[in-house]
Amino acid sequence: MKRERFLRYLYISLTGALAIVLSISFFFILFRFKEVLGGIKNVTNILMPFIYGAIIAYLLTPVCNSIEKALQPFLARYLKSEKQARKAASGLAILGSLGAAVLFVYFLLAMVLPEIFQSIRSVVVLLPDNVEKWTQWIEGFVSDNQVVLNYVEQFSDEIQQYLQDFMKNVLLPNMQMIVSGVSSGVISILVILKNLIIGIIAAVYMMASRKKFAAQAKKAIYGIFKVPFANAIIEEIHFADKVFGGFIIGKMLDSLIIGCLCFVIISFMKMPYAMLVSVIVGVTNVVPFFGPYFGAIPSALLILMVSPRQCIYFLIFILILQQFDGNILGPKILGDSTGLSGFWVLFSILLFGGLMGFVGMVIGVPAFAVIYDLVKRGVEHSLRKRNLSLRTKDYVELRRVQGSEPARYVYEADLKAVEEAQEAEALKARAKKAEKSGEEPEKKPGSFLDKWKKKR
Repeated sequence: MKRERFLRYLYISLTGALAIVLSISFFFILFRFKEVLGGIKNVTNILMPFIYGAIIAYLLTPVCNSIEKALQPFLARYLKSEKQARKAASGLAILGSLGAAVLFVYFLLAMVLPEIFQSIRSVVVLLPDNVEKWTQWIEGFVSDNQVVLNYVEQFSDEIQQYLQDFMKNVLLPNMQMIVSGVSSGVISILVILKNLIIGIIAAVYMMASRKKFAAQAKKAIYGIFKVPFANAIIEEIHFADKVFGGFIIGKMLDSLIIGCLCFVIISFMKMPYAMLVSVIVGVTNVVPFFGPYFGAIPSALLILMVSPRQCIYFLIFILILQQFDGNILGPKILGDSTGLSGFWVLFSILLFGGLMGFVGMVIGVPAFAVIYDLVKRGVEHSLRKRNLSLRTKDYVELRRVQGSEPARYVYEADLKAVEEAQEAEALKARAKKAEKSGEEPEKKPGSFLDKWKKKR
């Protein structure tokens, strides 16, 4: 008895202490938000190689698993034990998946980079001629109106004067700062390369130990939480893996196909900067909803500098291509991988894009899909405990729920019927009362037209 009381008071004391600690932590984070964000950023920078490694391992794990399943039965015939065959298949699968990824990236860059550099060089070389051509076109367009022509010439002179002042007063005095900025940019690129190399090494270790890590995580979850709650956590992790893997890998494949289609068609249409425009369209297509607009605007401006007519053709083509992607290709590849409506897709892109930039716009939809599923599971669990319906359509016209076991759903039509029945009963009661007293029974109020006729 004493032991039970002691444990009871101990649990109460620990709960109170934990509540105090959480309250202090909350107010500390609230009033020291910038310092906390700075600390998180420092930790993130330190762990960046492992973050790169985790991303690489996650993307390559499906390929690695497929290669391992294909090699293991074949190696089991020639090796002494199944354990040796499993280890050999795992090692070869890791090497094969990494080698395939490196070769894919190498060939992609070897095909794309020279064309991109050539397109950028053409843009830089032809820019003065294009500006001169547009200036002449504008002058010819407004040559009949001397007032407009004077404004255009004045505006052109002001731009030239502004550029000269910018060169003298801003660019040259701050050249040292610009050079230091360029050098810091080079250092940042070197840091990214260093993190990427370490990340590849970390990815190898992660893929080699992926089954052990998964087993240890499950062991920890079942050791910390009760079995029903642990089962729910494991199920939600599987759902998150399905959503993230299906959406991100599917979106990358979809964007690659769109980029290739764009390159083939605009090359056939003999539009300028075909490779550069196709890369812009393909990369920005990774972002749901807003991606096509992000890619179409700069691409259209590039083509506009060469040919306004081809720019119009390009915009029409992009509109058709995005309709094909949104209605045919995208659903075939992605399916209903997130289960979100168009409103929540837009909401998640804006929310995570504002918090995390371009990366947030890419991962925002699957991340919000997981949050949405967690909330949905919690709501459905509460509804089951109350013996209420889980179907959303049952709540469309619902006004209230009466009782609990079993619950009775009262809808708009039911309330109207009840009100009409109550009104009819009240009229009958008043009619009986009037009949007994000898008065004229009260009639149901008529329409506005009946009252107007009565007054006439």
